[in-house]
Amino acid sequence: QLQLVESGGGSVQPGGSLRLSCEASGFALRYYAVGWFRQGPGKEREGVSCISSSGRSTNYADSVKGRFTISRDNAKNTVYLQMNSLKPEDTAVYYCARARSILCVSQISQYDYWGQGTQVTVSS
Repeated sequence: QLQLVESGGGSVQPGGSLRLSCEASGFALRYYAVGWFRQGPGKEREGVSCISSSGRSTNYADSVKGRFTISRDNAKNTVYLQMNSLKPEDTAVYYCARARSILCVSQISQYDYWGQGTQVTVSS
């Protein structure tokens, strides 16, 4: 069974940090780019970051550049999202998804397997 499972979400104060993990099972994640997305209350799902299958190429939404870092450990079949200097506007459910490509793609329709999401809440 192909599956992506996110973990690491929680509640933090503004300025805090969290590290999200996305672990794959049922397939080798190293053959695919992986994206992180988020959906805040009353908002549409948006792309946050993406990493190519090799890990050599990454991209970030402007709103998180300089604060978030995406990485992967293909030996562990896992992708990470390190989130620093968190802001209240980062509050959302965060999802990871597998791209239909070794390179990052921007269209949500090009991601075929999704995790169940993990809640991140930033509040004082």
